[in-house]
Formats: sequence, structure tokens, C-alpha cells
Amino acid sequence: MDISSIGSVVSGVSGVSGVSGTSALSATSGTNATSATSFASELGGAVDNLQQLQSTSNSLAIQAVTGNLSDIHNATIASTRAQVTLELVAAVRNKGVDAFNEIMRMQA
Repeated sequence: MDISSIGSVVSGVSGVSGVSGTSALSATSGTNATSATSFASELGGAVDNLQQLQSTSNSLAIQAVTGNLSDIHNATIASTRAQVTLELVAAVRNKGVDAFNEIMRMQA
């Protein structure tokens, strides 16, 4: 799989691409609360997208097993998208857990 096809798969994760505004946080608490809510909603959207991709992959796999699938390429692409997206979400989760553990190790 080349880089351009991975980029198109990763761009399917709508929640991760919308996090670009986090570097412009201001000192007011209202903005921080809005940014936190926005990040949470984007992360939730990414998980919802992952579930949709896995559901599509599963339904195409069932069609392939039962012999009702007309194009195996669609099933292969859906399966690969679901796999790469799951790996991406797992990596983001692992980085979040690592960051939380690092924060908990800090001394006051």
C-alpha cells in the first residue's frame, strides 16, 4: 500500500482532521471549555466513523461468504479502511493514555 492510499484512508477519519484549532487556545475559561467540548465531539465522531466502517466491512464480508457479493474489491477496500482506522484510533488512545500517565507522574 502506497502513501497516497493511506492518506485517503486516514482522511476518512473525520474526527481527527478537525483538531487543527487546538493550538490557538486563549486564556479564558469559556474558550477552553468550548475547545474541550469540541475535541470531545470530534473524538466521538471519529469513533462513530470507525463503527460505521466496521459495520460496512462486516456486511460486505457476510455478502462475500454467502456468495451475494458482486465486487470483491469493495469488500477488500472496506476491510482495509476499517483495519487502518482501527489502528489509528488505537494509536491515538495509546498516546492519550501515555500522556495521562506522564501527567500523573509529575510532582506538584
